[in-house]
Amino acid sequence: MISVQQREKIRRAYFVEEKSIRQIARGLRCSRRTVRKAISSPESASYTLSAPRPAPVLGPYKQRVQELLAENEQLPRKQRYIGHKIYELIQKEGYAGSESSVRGYIAQLRREKKRRKVYIPLEFDPGTDAQMDWGEGVAIIADERVTAQLFYMRLCYSRKLFMMAFPSQKQEAFFEGHVRAFHHFRGVPGRISYDNLRTAVMRILEGRNRQEQEGFIVFRSHYLFESHFCTPGQGHEKGRVEKGVGFGRRNFMVPIPNMASFKELNEHLLASCLADDSRRVDRQPVTIGEAWEMEKLHLLPLPERDFDCCVNRPATLNPYSQVVLHTNRYSVPVDKAYRHLVIKAYPFRVDILHMDEVIASHPRCYGREQDIFDPLHYLPLLEQRPGAFEHAKPIRRWRKEWPPVYERFLERLQEQGLPVGRQGLNGRSIREFVQVLKLHRDHPARLVAHRPLSRPWSMVVSMLMA
Repeated sequence: MISVQQREKIRRAYFVEEKSIRQIARGLRCSRRTVRKAISSPESASYTLSAPRPAPVLGPYKQRVQELLAENEQLPRKQRYIGHKIYELIQKEGYAGSESSVRGYIAQLRREKKRRKVYIPLEFDPGTDAQMDWGEGVAIIADERVTAQLFYMRLCYSRKLFMMAFPSQKQEAFFEGHVRAFHHFRGVPGRISYDNLRTAVMRILEGRNRQEQEGFIVFRSHYLFESHFCTPGQGHEKGRVEKGVGFGRRNFMVPIPNMASFKELNEHLLASCLADDSRRVDRQPVTIGEAWEMEKLHLLPLPERDFDCCVNRPATLNPYSQVVLHTNRYSVPVDKAYRHLVIKAYPFRVDILHMDEVIASHPRCYGREQDIFDPLHYLPLLEQRPGAFEHAKPIRRWRKEWPPVYERFLERLQEQGLPVGRQGLNGRSIREFVQVLKLHRDHPARLVAHRPLSRPWSMVVSMLMA
């Protein structure tokens, strides 16, 4: 087959330069038949196979291969004939060719049978629908490479997107993502479409019926939207947010974000979502932000108070004044060591309550078998048992981080006539030092380390800071 450039030369030589077919064929070193084809049309004819190519080895067995593939339709999905098995069966029947020829023929049959998936284009009214999904993305948080769980929600009419990162896909994160999205949209969509995720669906029943999680029903009742769950394996039913997952990851998470905390990462994602409002989606007459201005008038109003996005767990205090959540232990003030407590686990923090009083709050830990201490919780006990100061685990951890002035202050306590025993500072020194540490309950660490203290420490600290 000649190229389009050669075809042009032939036609120019014949029609413009008025050369004969014989001259052109001799000059371009091609056949006269080729010259005549080029003269007849400026476009090359597409190649079509006039008859099936002969397959002397596989040919007699093609019908048998087709029968085995047809039989596959009646077999269980995980126990069907694969290419290698079909090759073994026809080999026993006398086939002497290669396995690759069999596989190639099977692939050809499947291509001929397979149809392109097509979908009905959808159109939504303002405020009626939104879609939600989870995705994953890599980020560097506090110098550690982590896989963040990305919450997405998209309004179907305006295509306004909300995206937020969490350490996990737990139910409390699922709820928190909704609440932040509703504030971002300044209203609640009438219906939200989901996959059959465990945080919302306990069991898939026949047809469209679902047995939903009680916590999700309470959440939905608080905001009064309707839920719609997609057919399993049919992600196209919420295609707008499915596309949003990839769009957000490629545009908002590239290059890999390097942030100090999840809070900083989420501020970056929110700013990116707001900037995306200026984009105009293909075939839409206005930008996303302009469409949202029209849509927000049709959203359900936000309730007076936000839903409390946490899970509640009863807890029993252990002998070390700690409660356990998902194998991790969180400290409780020893002067509020009630036996039975309640844990409220939020996506980024853990509150510990007695009755309705929050008696402790910690950053949420997603590791395993970790001890999360607030050393201030143990100071009253150290006053009673000063001999434990040197080996108290919460104090040892704090001691690695506290200002050097604290260590110098301990040394001066010794110089002021409070001697150190064989096992460390004596009881009186510890009790007086604990009084200084207690100031952290009411004052920031920077201020405690620099302010002149009431007697008997003010003169010592002033001298140390001079």
